[in-house]
Amino acid sequence: MNKEKQKQAQRLRRKARVKAKGTAECPRLSVKRSLTGIYSQLIDDITIKTLVGASSKEIKEKGLDKTKIASLVGKLLAQKAGEKGIKKVVFDKGAYKYHGRIKALADGAREGGLEF
Repeated sequence: MNKEKQKQAQRLRRKARVKAKGTAECPRLSVKRSLTGIYSQLIDDITIKTLVGASSKEIKEKGLDKTKIASLVGKLLAQKAGEKGIKKVVFDKGAYKYHGRIKALADGAREGGLEF
């Protein structure tokens, strides 16, 4: 097995390990990052349904850097989750490093009241 296939197999194993932990009581907080925005959602992996979602497109403030916007998205997601009665989540950073915008979103969600 060449190195590229080995890396891909390891990534898929990590993904499956985190994905197996999301339930209705403790959903999975999934993060998607692109060049232009950041998106997050709470997913119940048992019923395969999205419970709550938030994105940078919902932020109306202008002139902010991407890290600050990610933090606001985390707070917005935590606020929406609180309205649905969700307090505890499992964080799924995907293939991204826990650094920069991903870390800012996680910190914003924690400030908003989510536990993980």
